[in-house]
Amino acid sequence: MIDEQDRILLERLTDDARVSWAELAQEMELSAPAVAERVKRLRQRGLIRGFHAVLDPAALGLGLTAYIAVTLRHPRDRAEFLKTVRERGEVKEAHHLAGEDDYLLKVHCRDTGHLEHFLTDILKPVPGVQRTRTSIVLGTAKEMVTVLPPE
Repeated sequence: MIDEQDRILLERLTDDARVSWAELAQEMELSAPAVAERVKRLRQRGLIRGFHAVLDPAALGLGLTAYIAVTLRHPRDRAEFLKTVRERGEVKEAHHLAGEDDYLLKVHCRDTGHLEHFLTDILKPVPGVQRTRTSIVLGTAKEMVTVLPPE
C-alpha cells in the first residue's frame, strides 16, 4: 500500500519525471533527500518501473494507431506469437485477455499500407494465428496512467 505522500509523488512524477528533487521537496514540504529516498523505495517496491521519454508517434511519422484483437488456435501457439510481437517495433502494447480474443495489440504504423503489410505479411503468417480484428484509432481523448487515491 502507498500513503498519501507517495500517491502525490507518483502523480507528480507521472506528470513530469524530470522535475528536480528540490522542486518536489518544496511542493511536498519535505527535504530533497527525503523525496529521493521515497522515490528509491518506490522503485525498489516496483511501483516505479523506470523513467522514459514520451514520444509523439505522429511526429515520428507513425500517424496511424490501431488496436488488433488476435485469436490463437491453441495455447501452444503462444510462444511463437509472443516472439514475433516482442520483435516488432510497430507493437507498442500487447495484453493477454480473458474473453473471446486471446491478445489485444496496440500498434503504430506510418499509414494504412504499413498496417496492411504488418497484418498480411507479419502477423497473420505467424503459426497459430487464427483470426485478427483491427480497429483504427481516429483520435485519442485521454491516454495516461493515474494513481488512484485509496478507497
